[in-house]
Amino acid sequence: MKYSQWIGVAAAIVLVTACFMPWAYYPDIKKDFTGFFSENNIYGKPAKVFITLAAFASIFFLIPKIWAKRWNLLIGALVMAYAIKTFILYSGCYGGTCPERKTGIWIMLGSSLLILLMTVFPDTPIVEKKKATE
Repeated sequence: MKYSQWIGVAAAIVLVTACFMPWAYYPDIKKDFTGFFSENNIYGKPAKVFITLAAFASIFFLIPKIWAKRWNLLIGALVMAYAIKTFILYSGCYGGTCPERKTGIWIMLGSSLLILLMTVFPDTPIVEKKKATE
């Protein structure tokens, strides 16, 4: 894809902004959880991991080398796996109470998927080496 690298960088920026949005509303404690906040920090701060991985993904998207694209595939898979884990953690029911999923968690999941898809289709020109004729 021609613009896959720029779409990947944009998806990484969207992922970082989604970390600041509300992810889930818990009616029993009447609070919104984000990527940086959960009651008594029981879910940790997954936004720190997402910001770190999004920074690495953006750097690798911008480096036009094949080794960077291979590393970016690993980073994209890690982002998607951590997004699925975080989605299940934040939106899972507990003790008969189910949290209300907010827009931020869907944006986080979608941008993670988009990062993974853009790592699968890198825009790297392949230069063939000429064989030496004898």
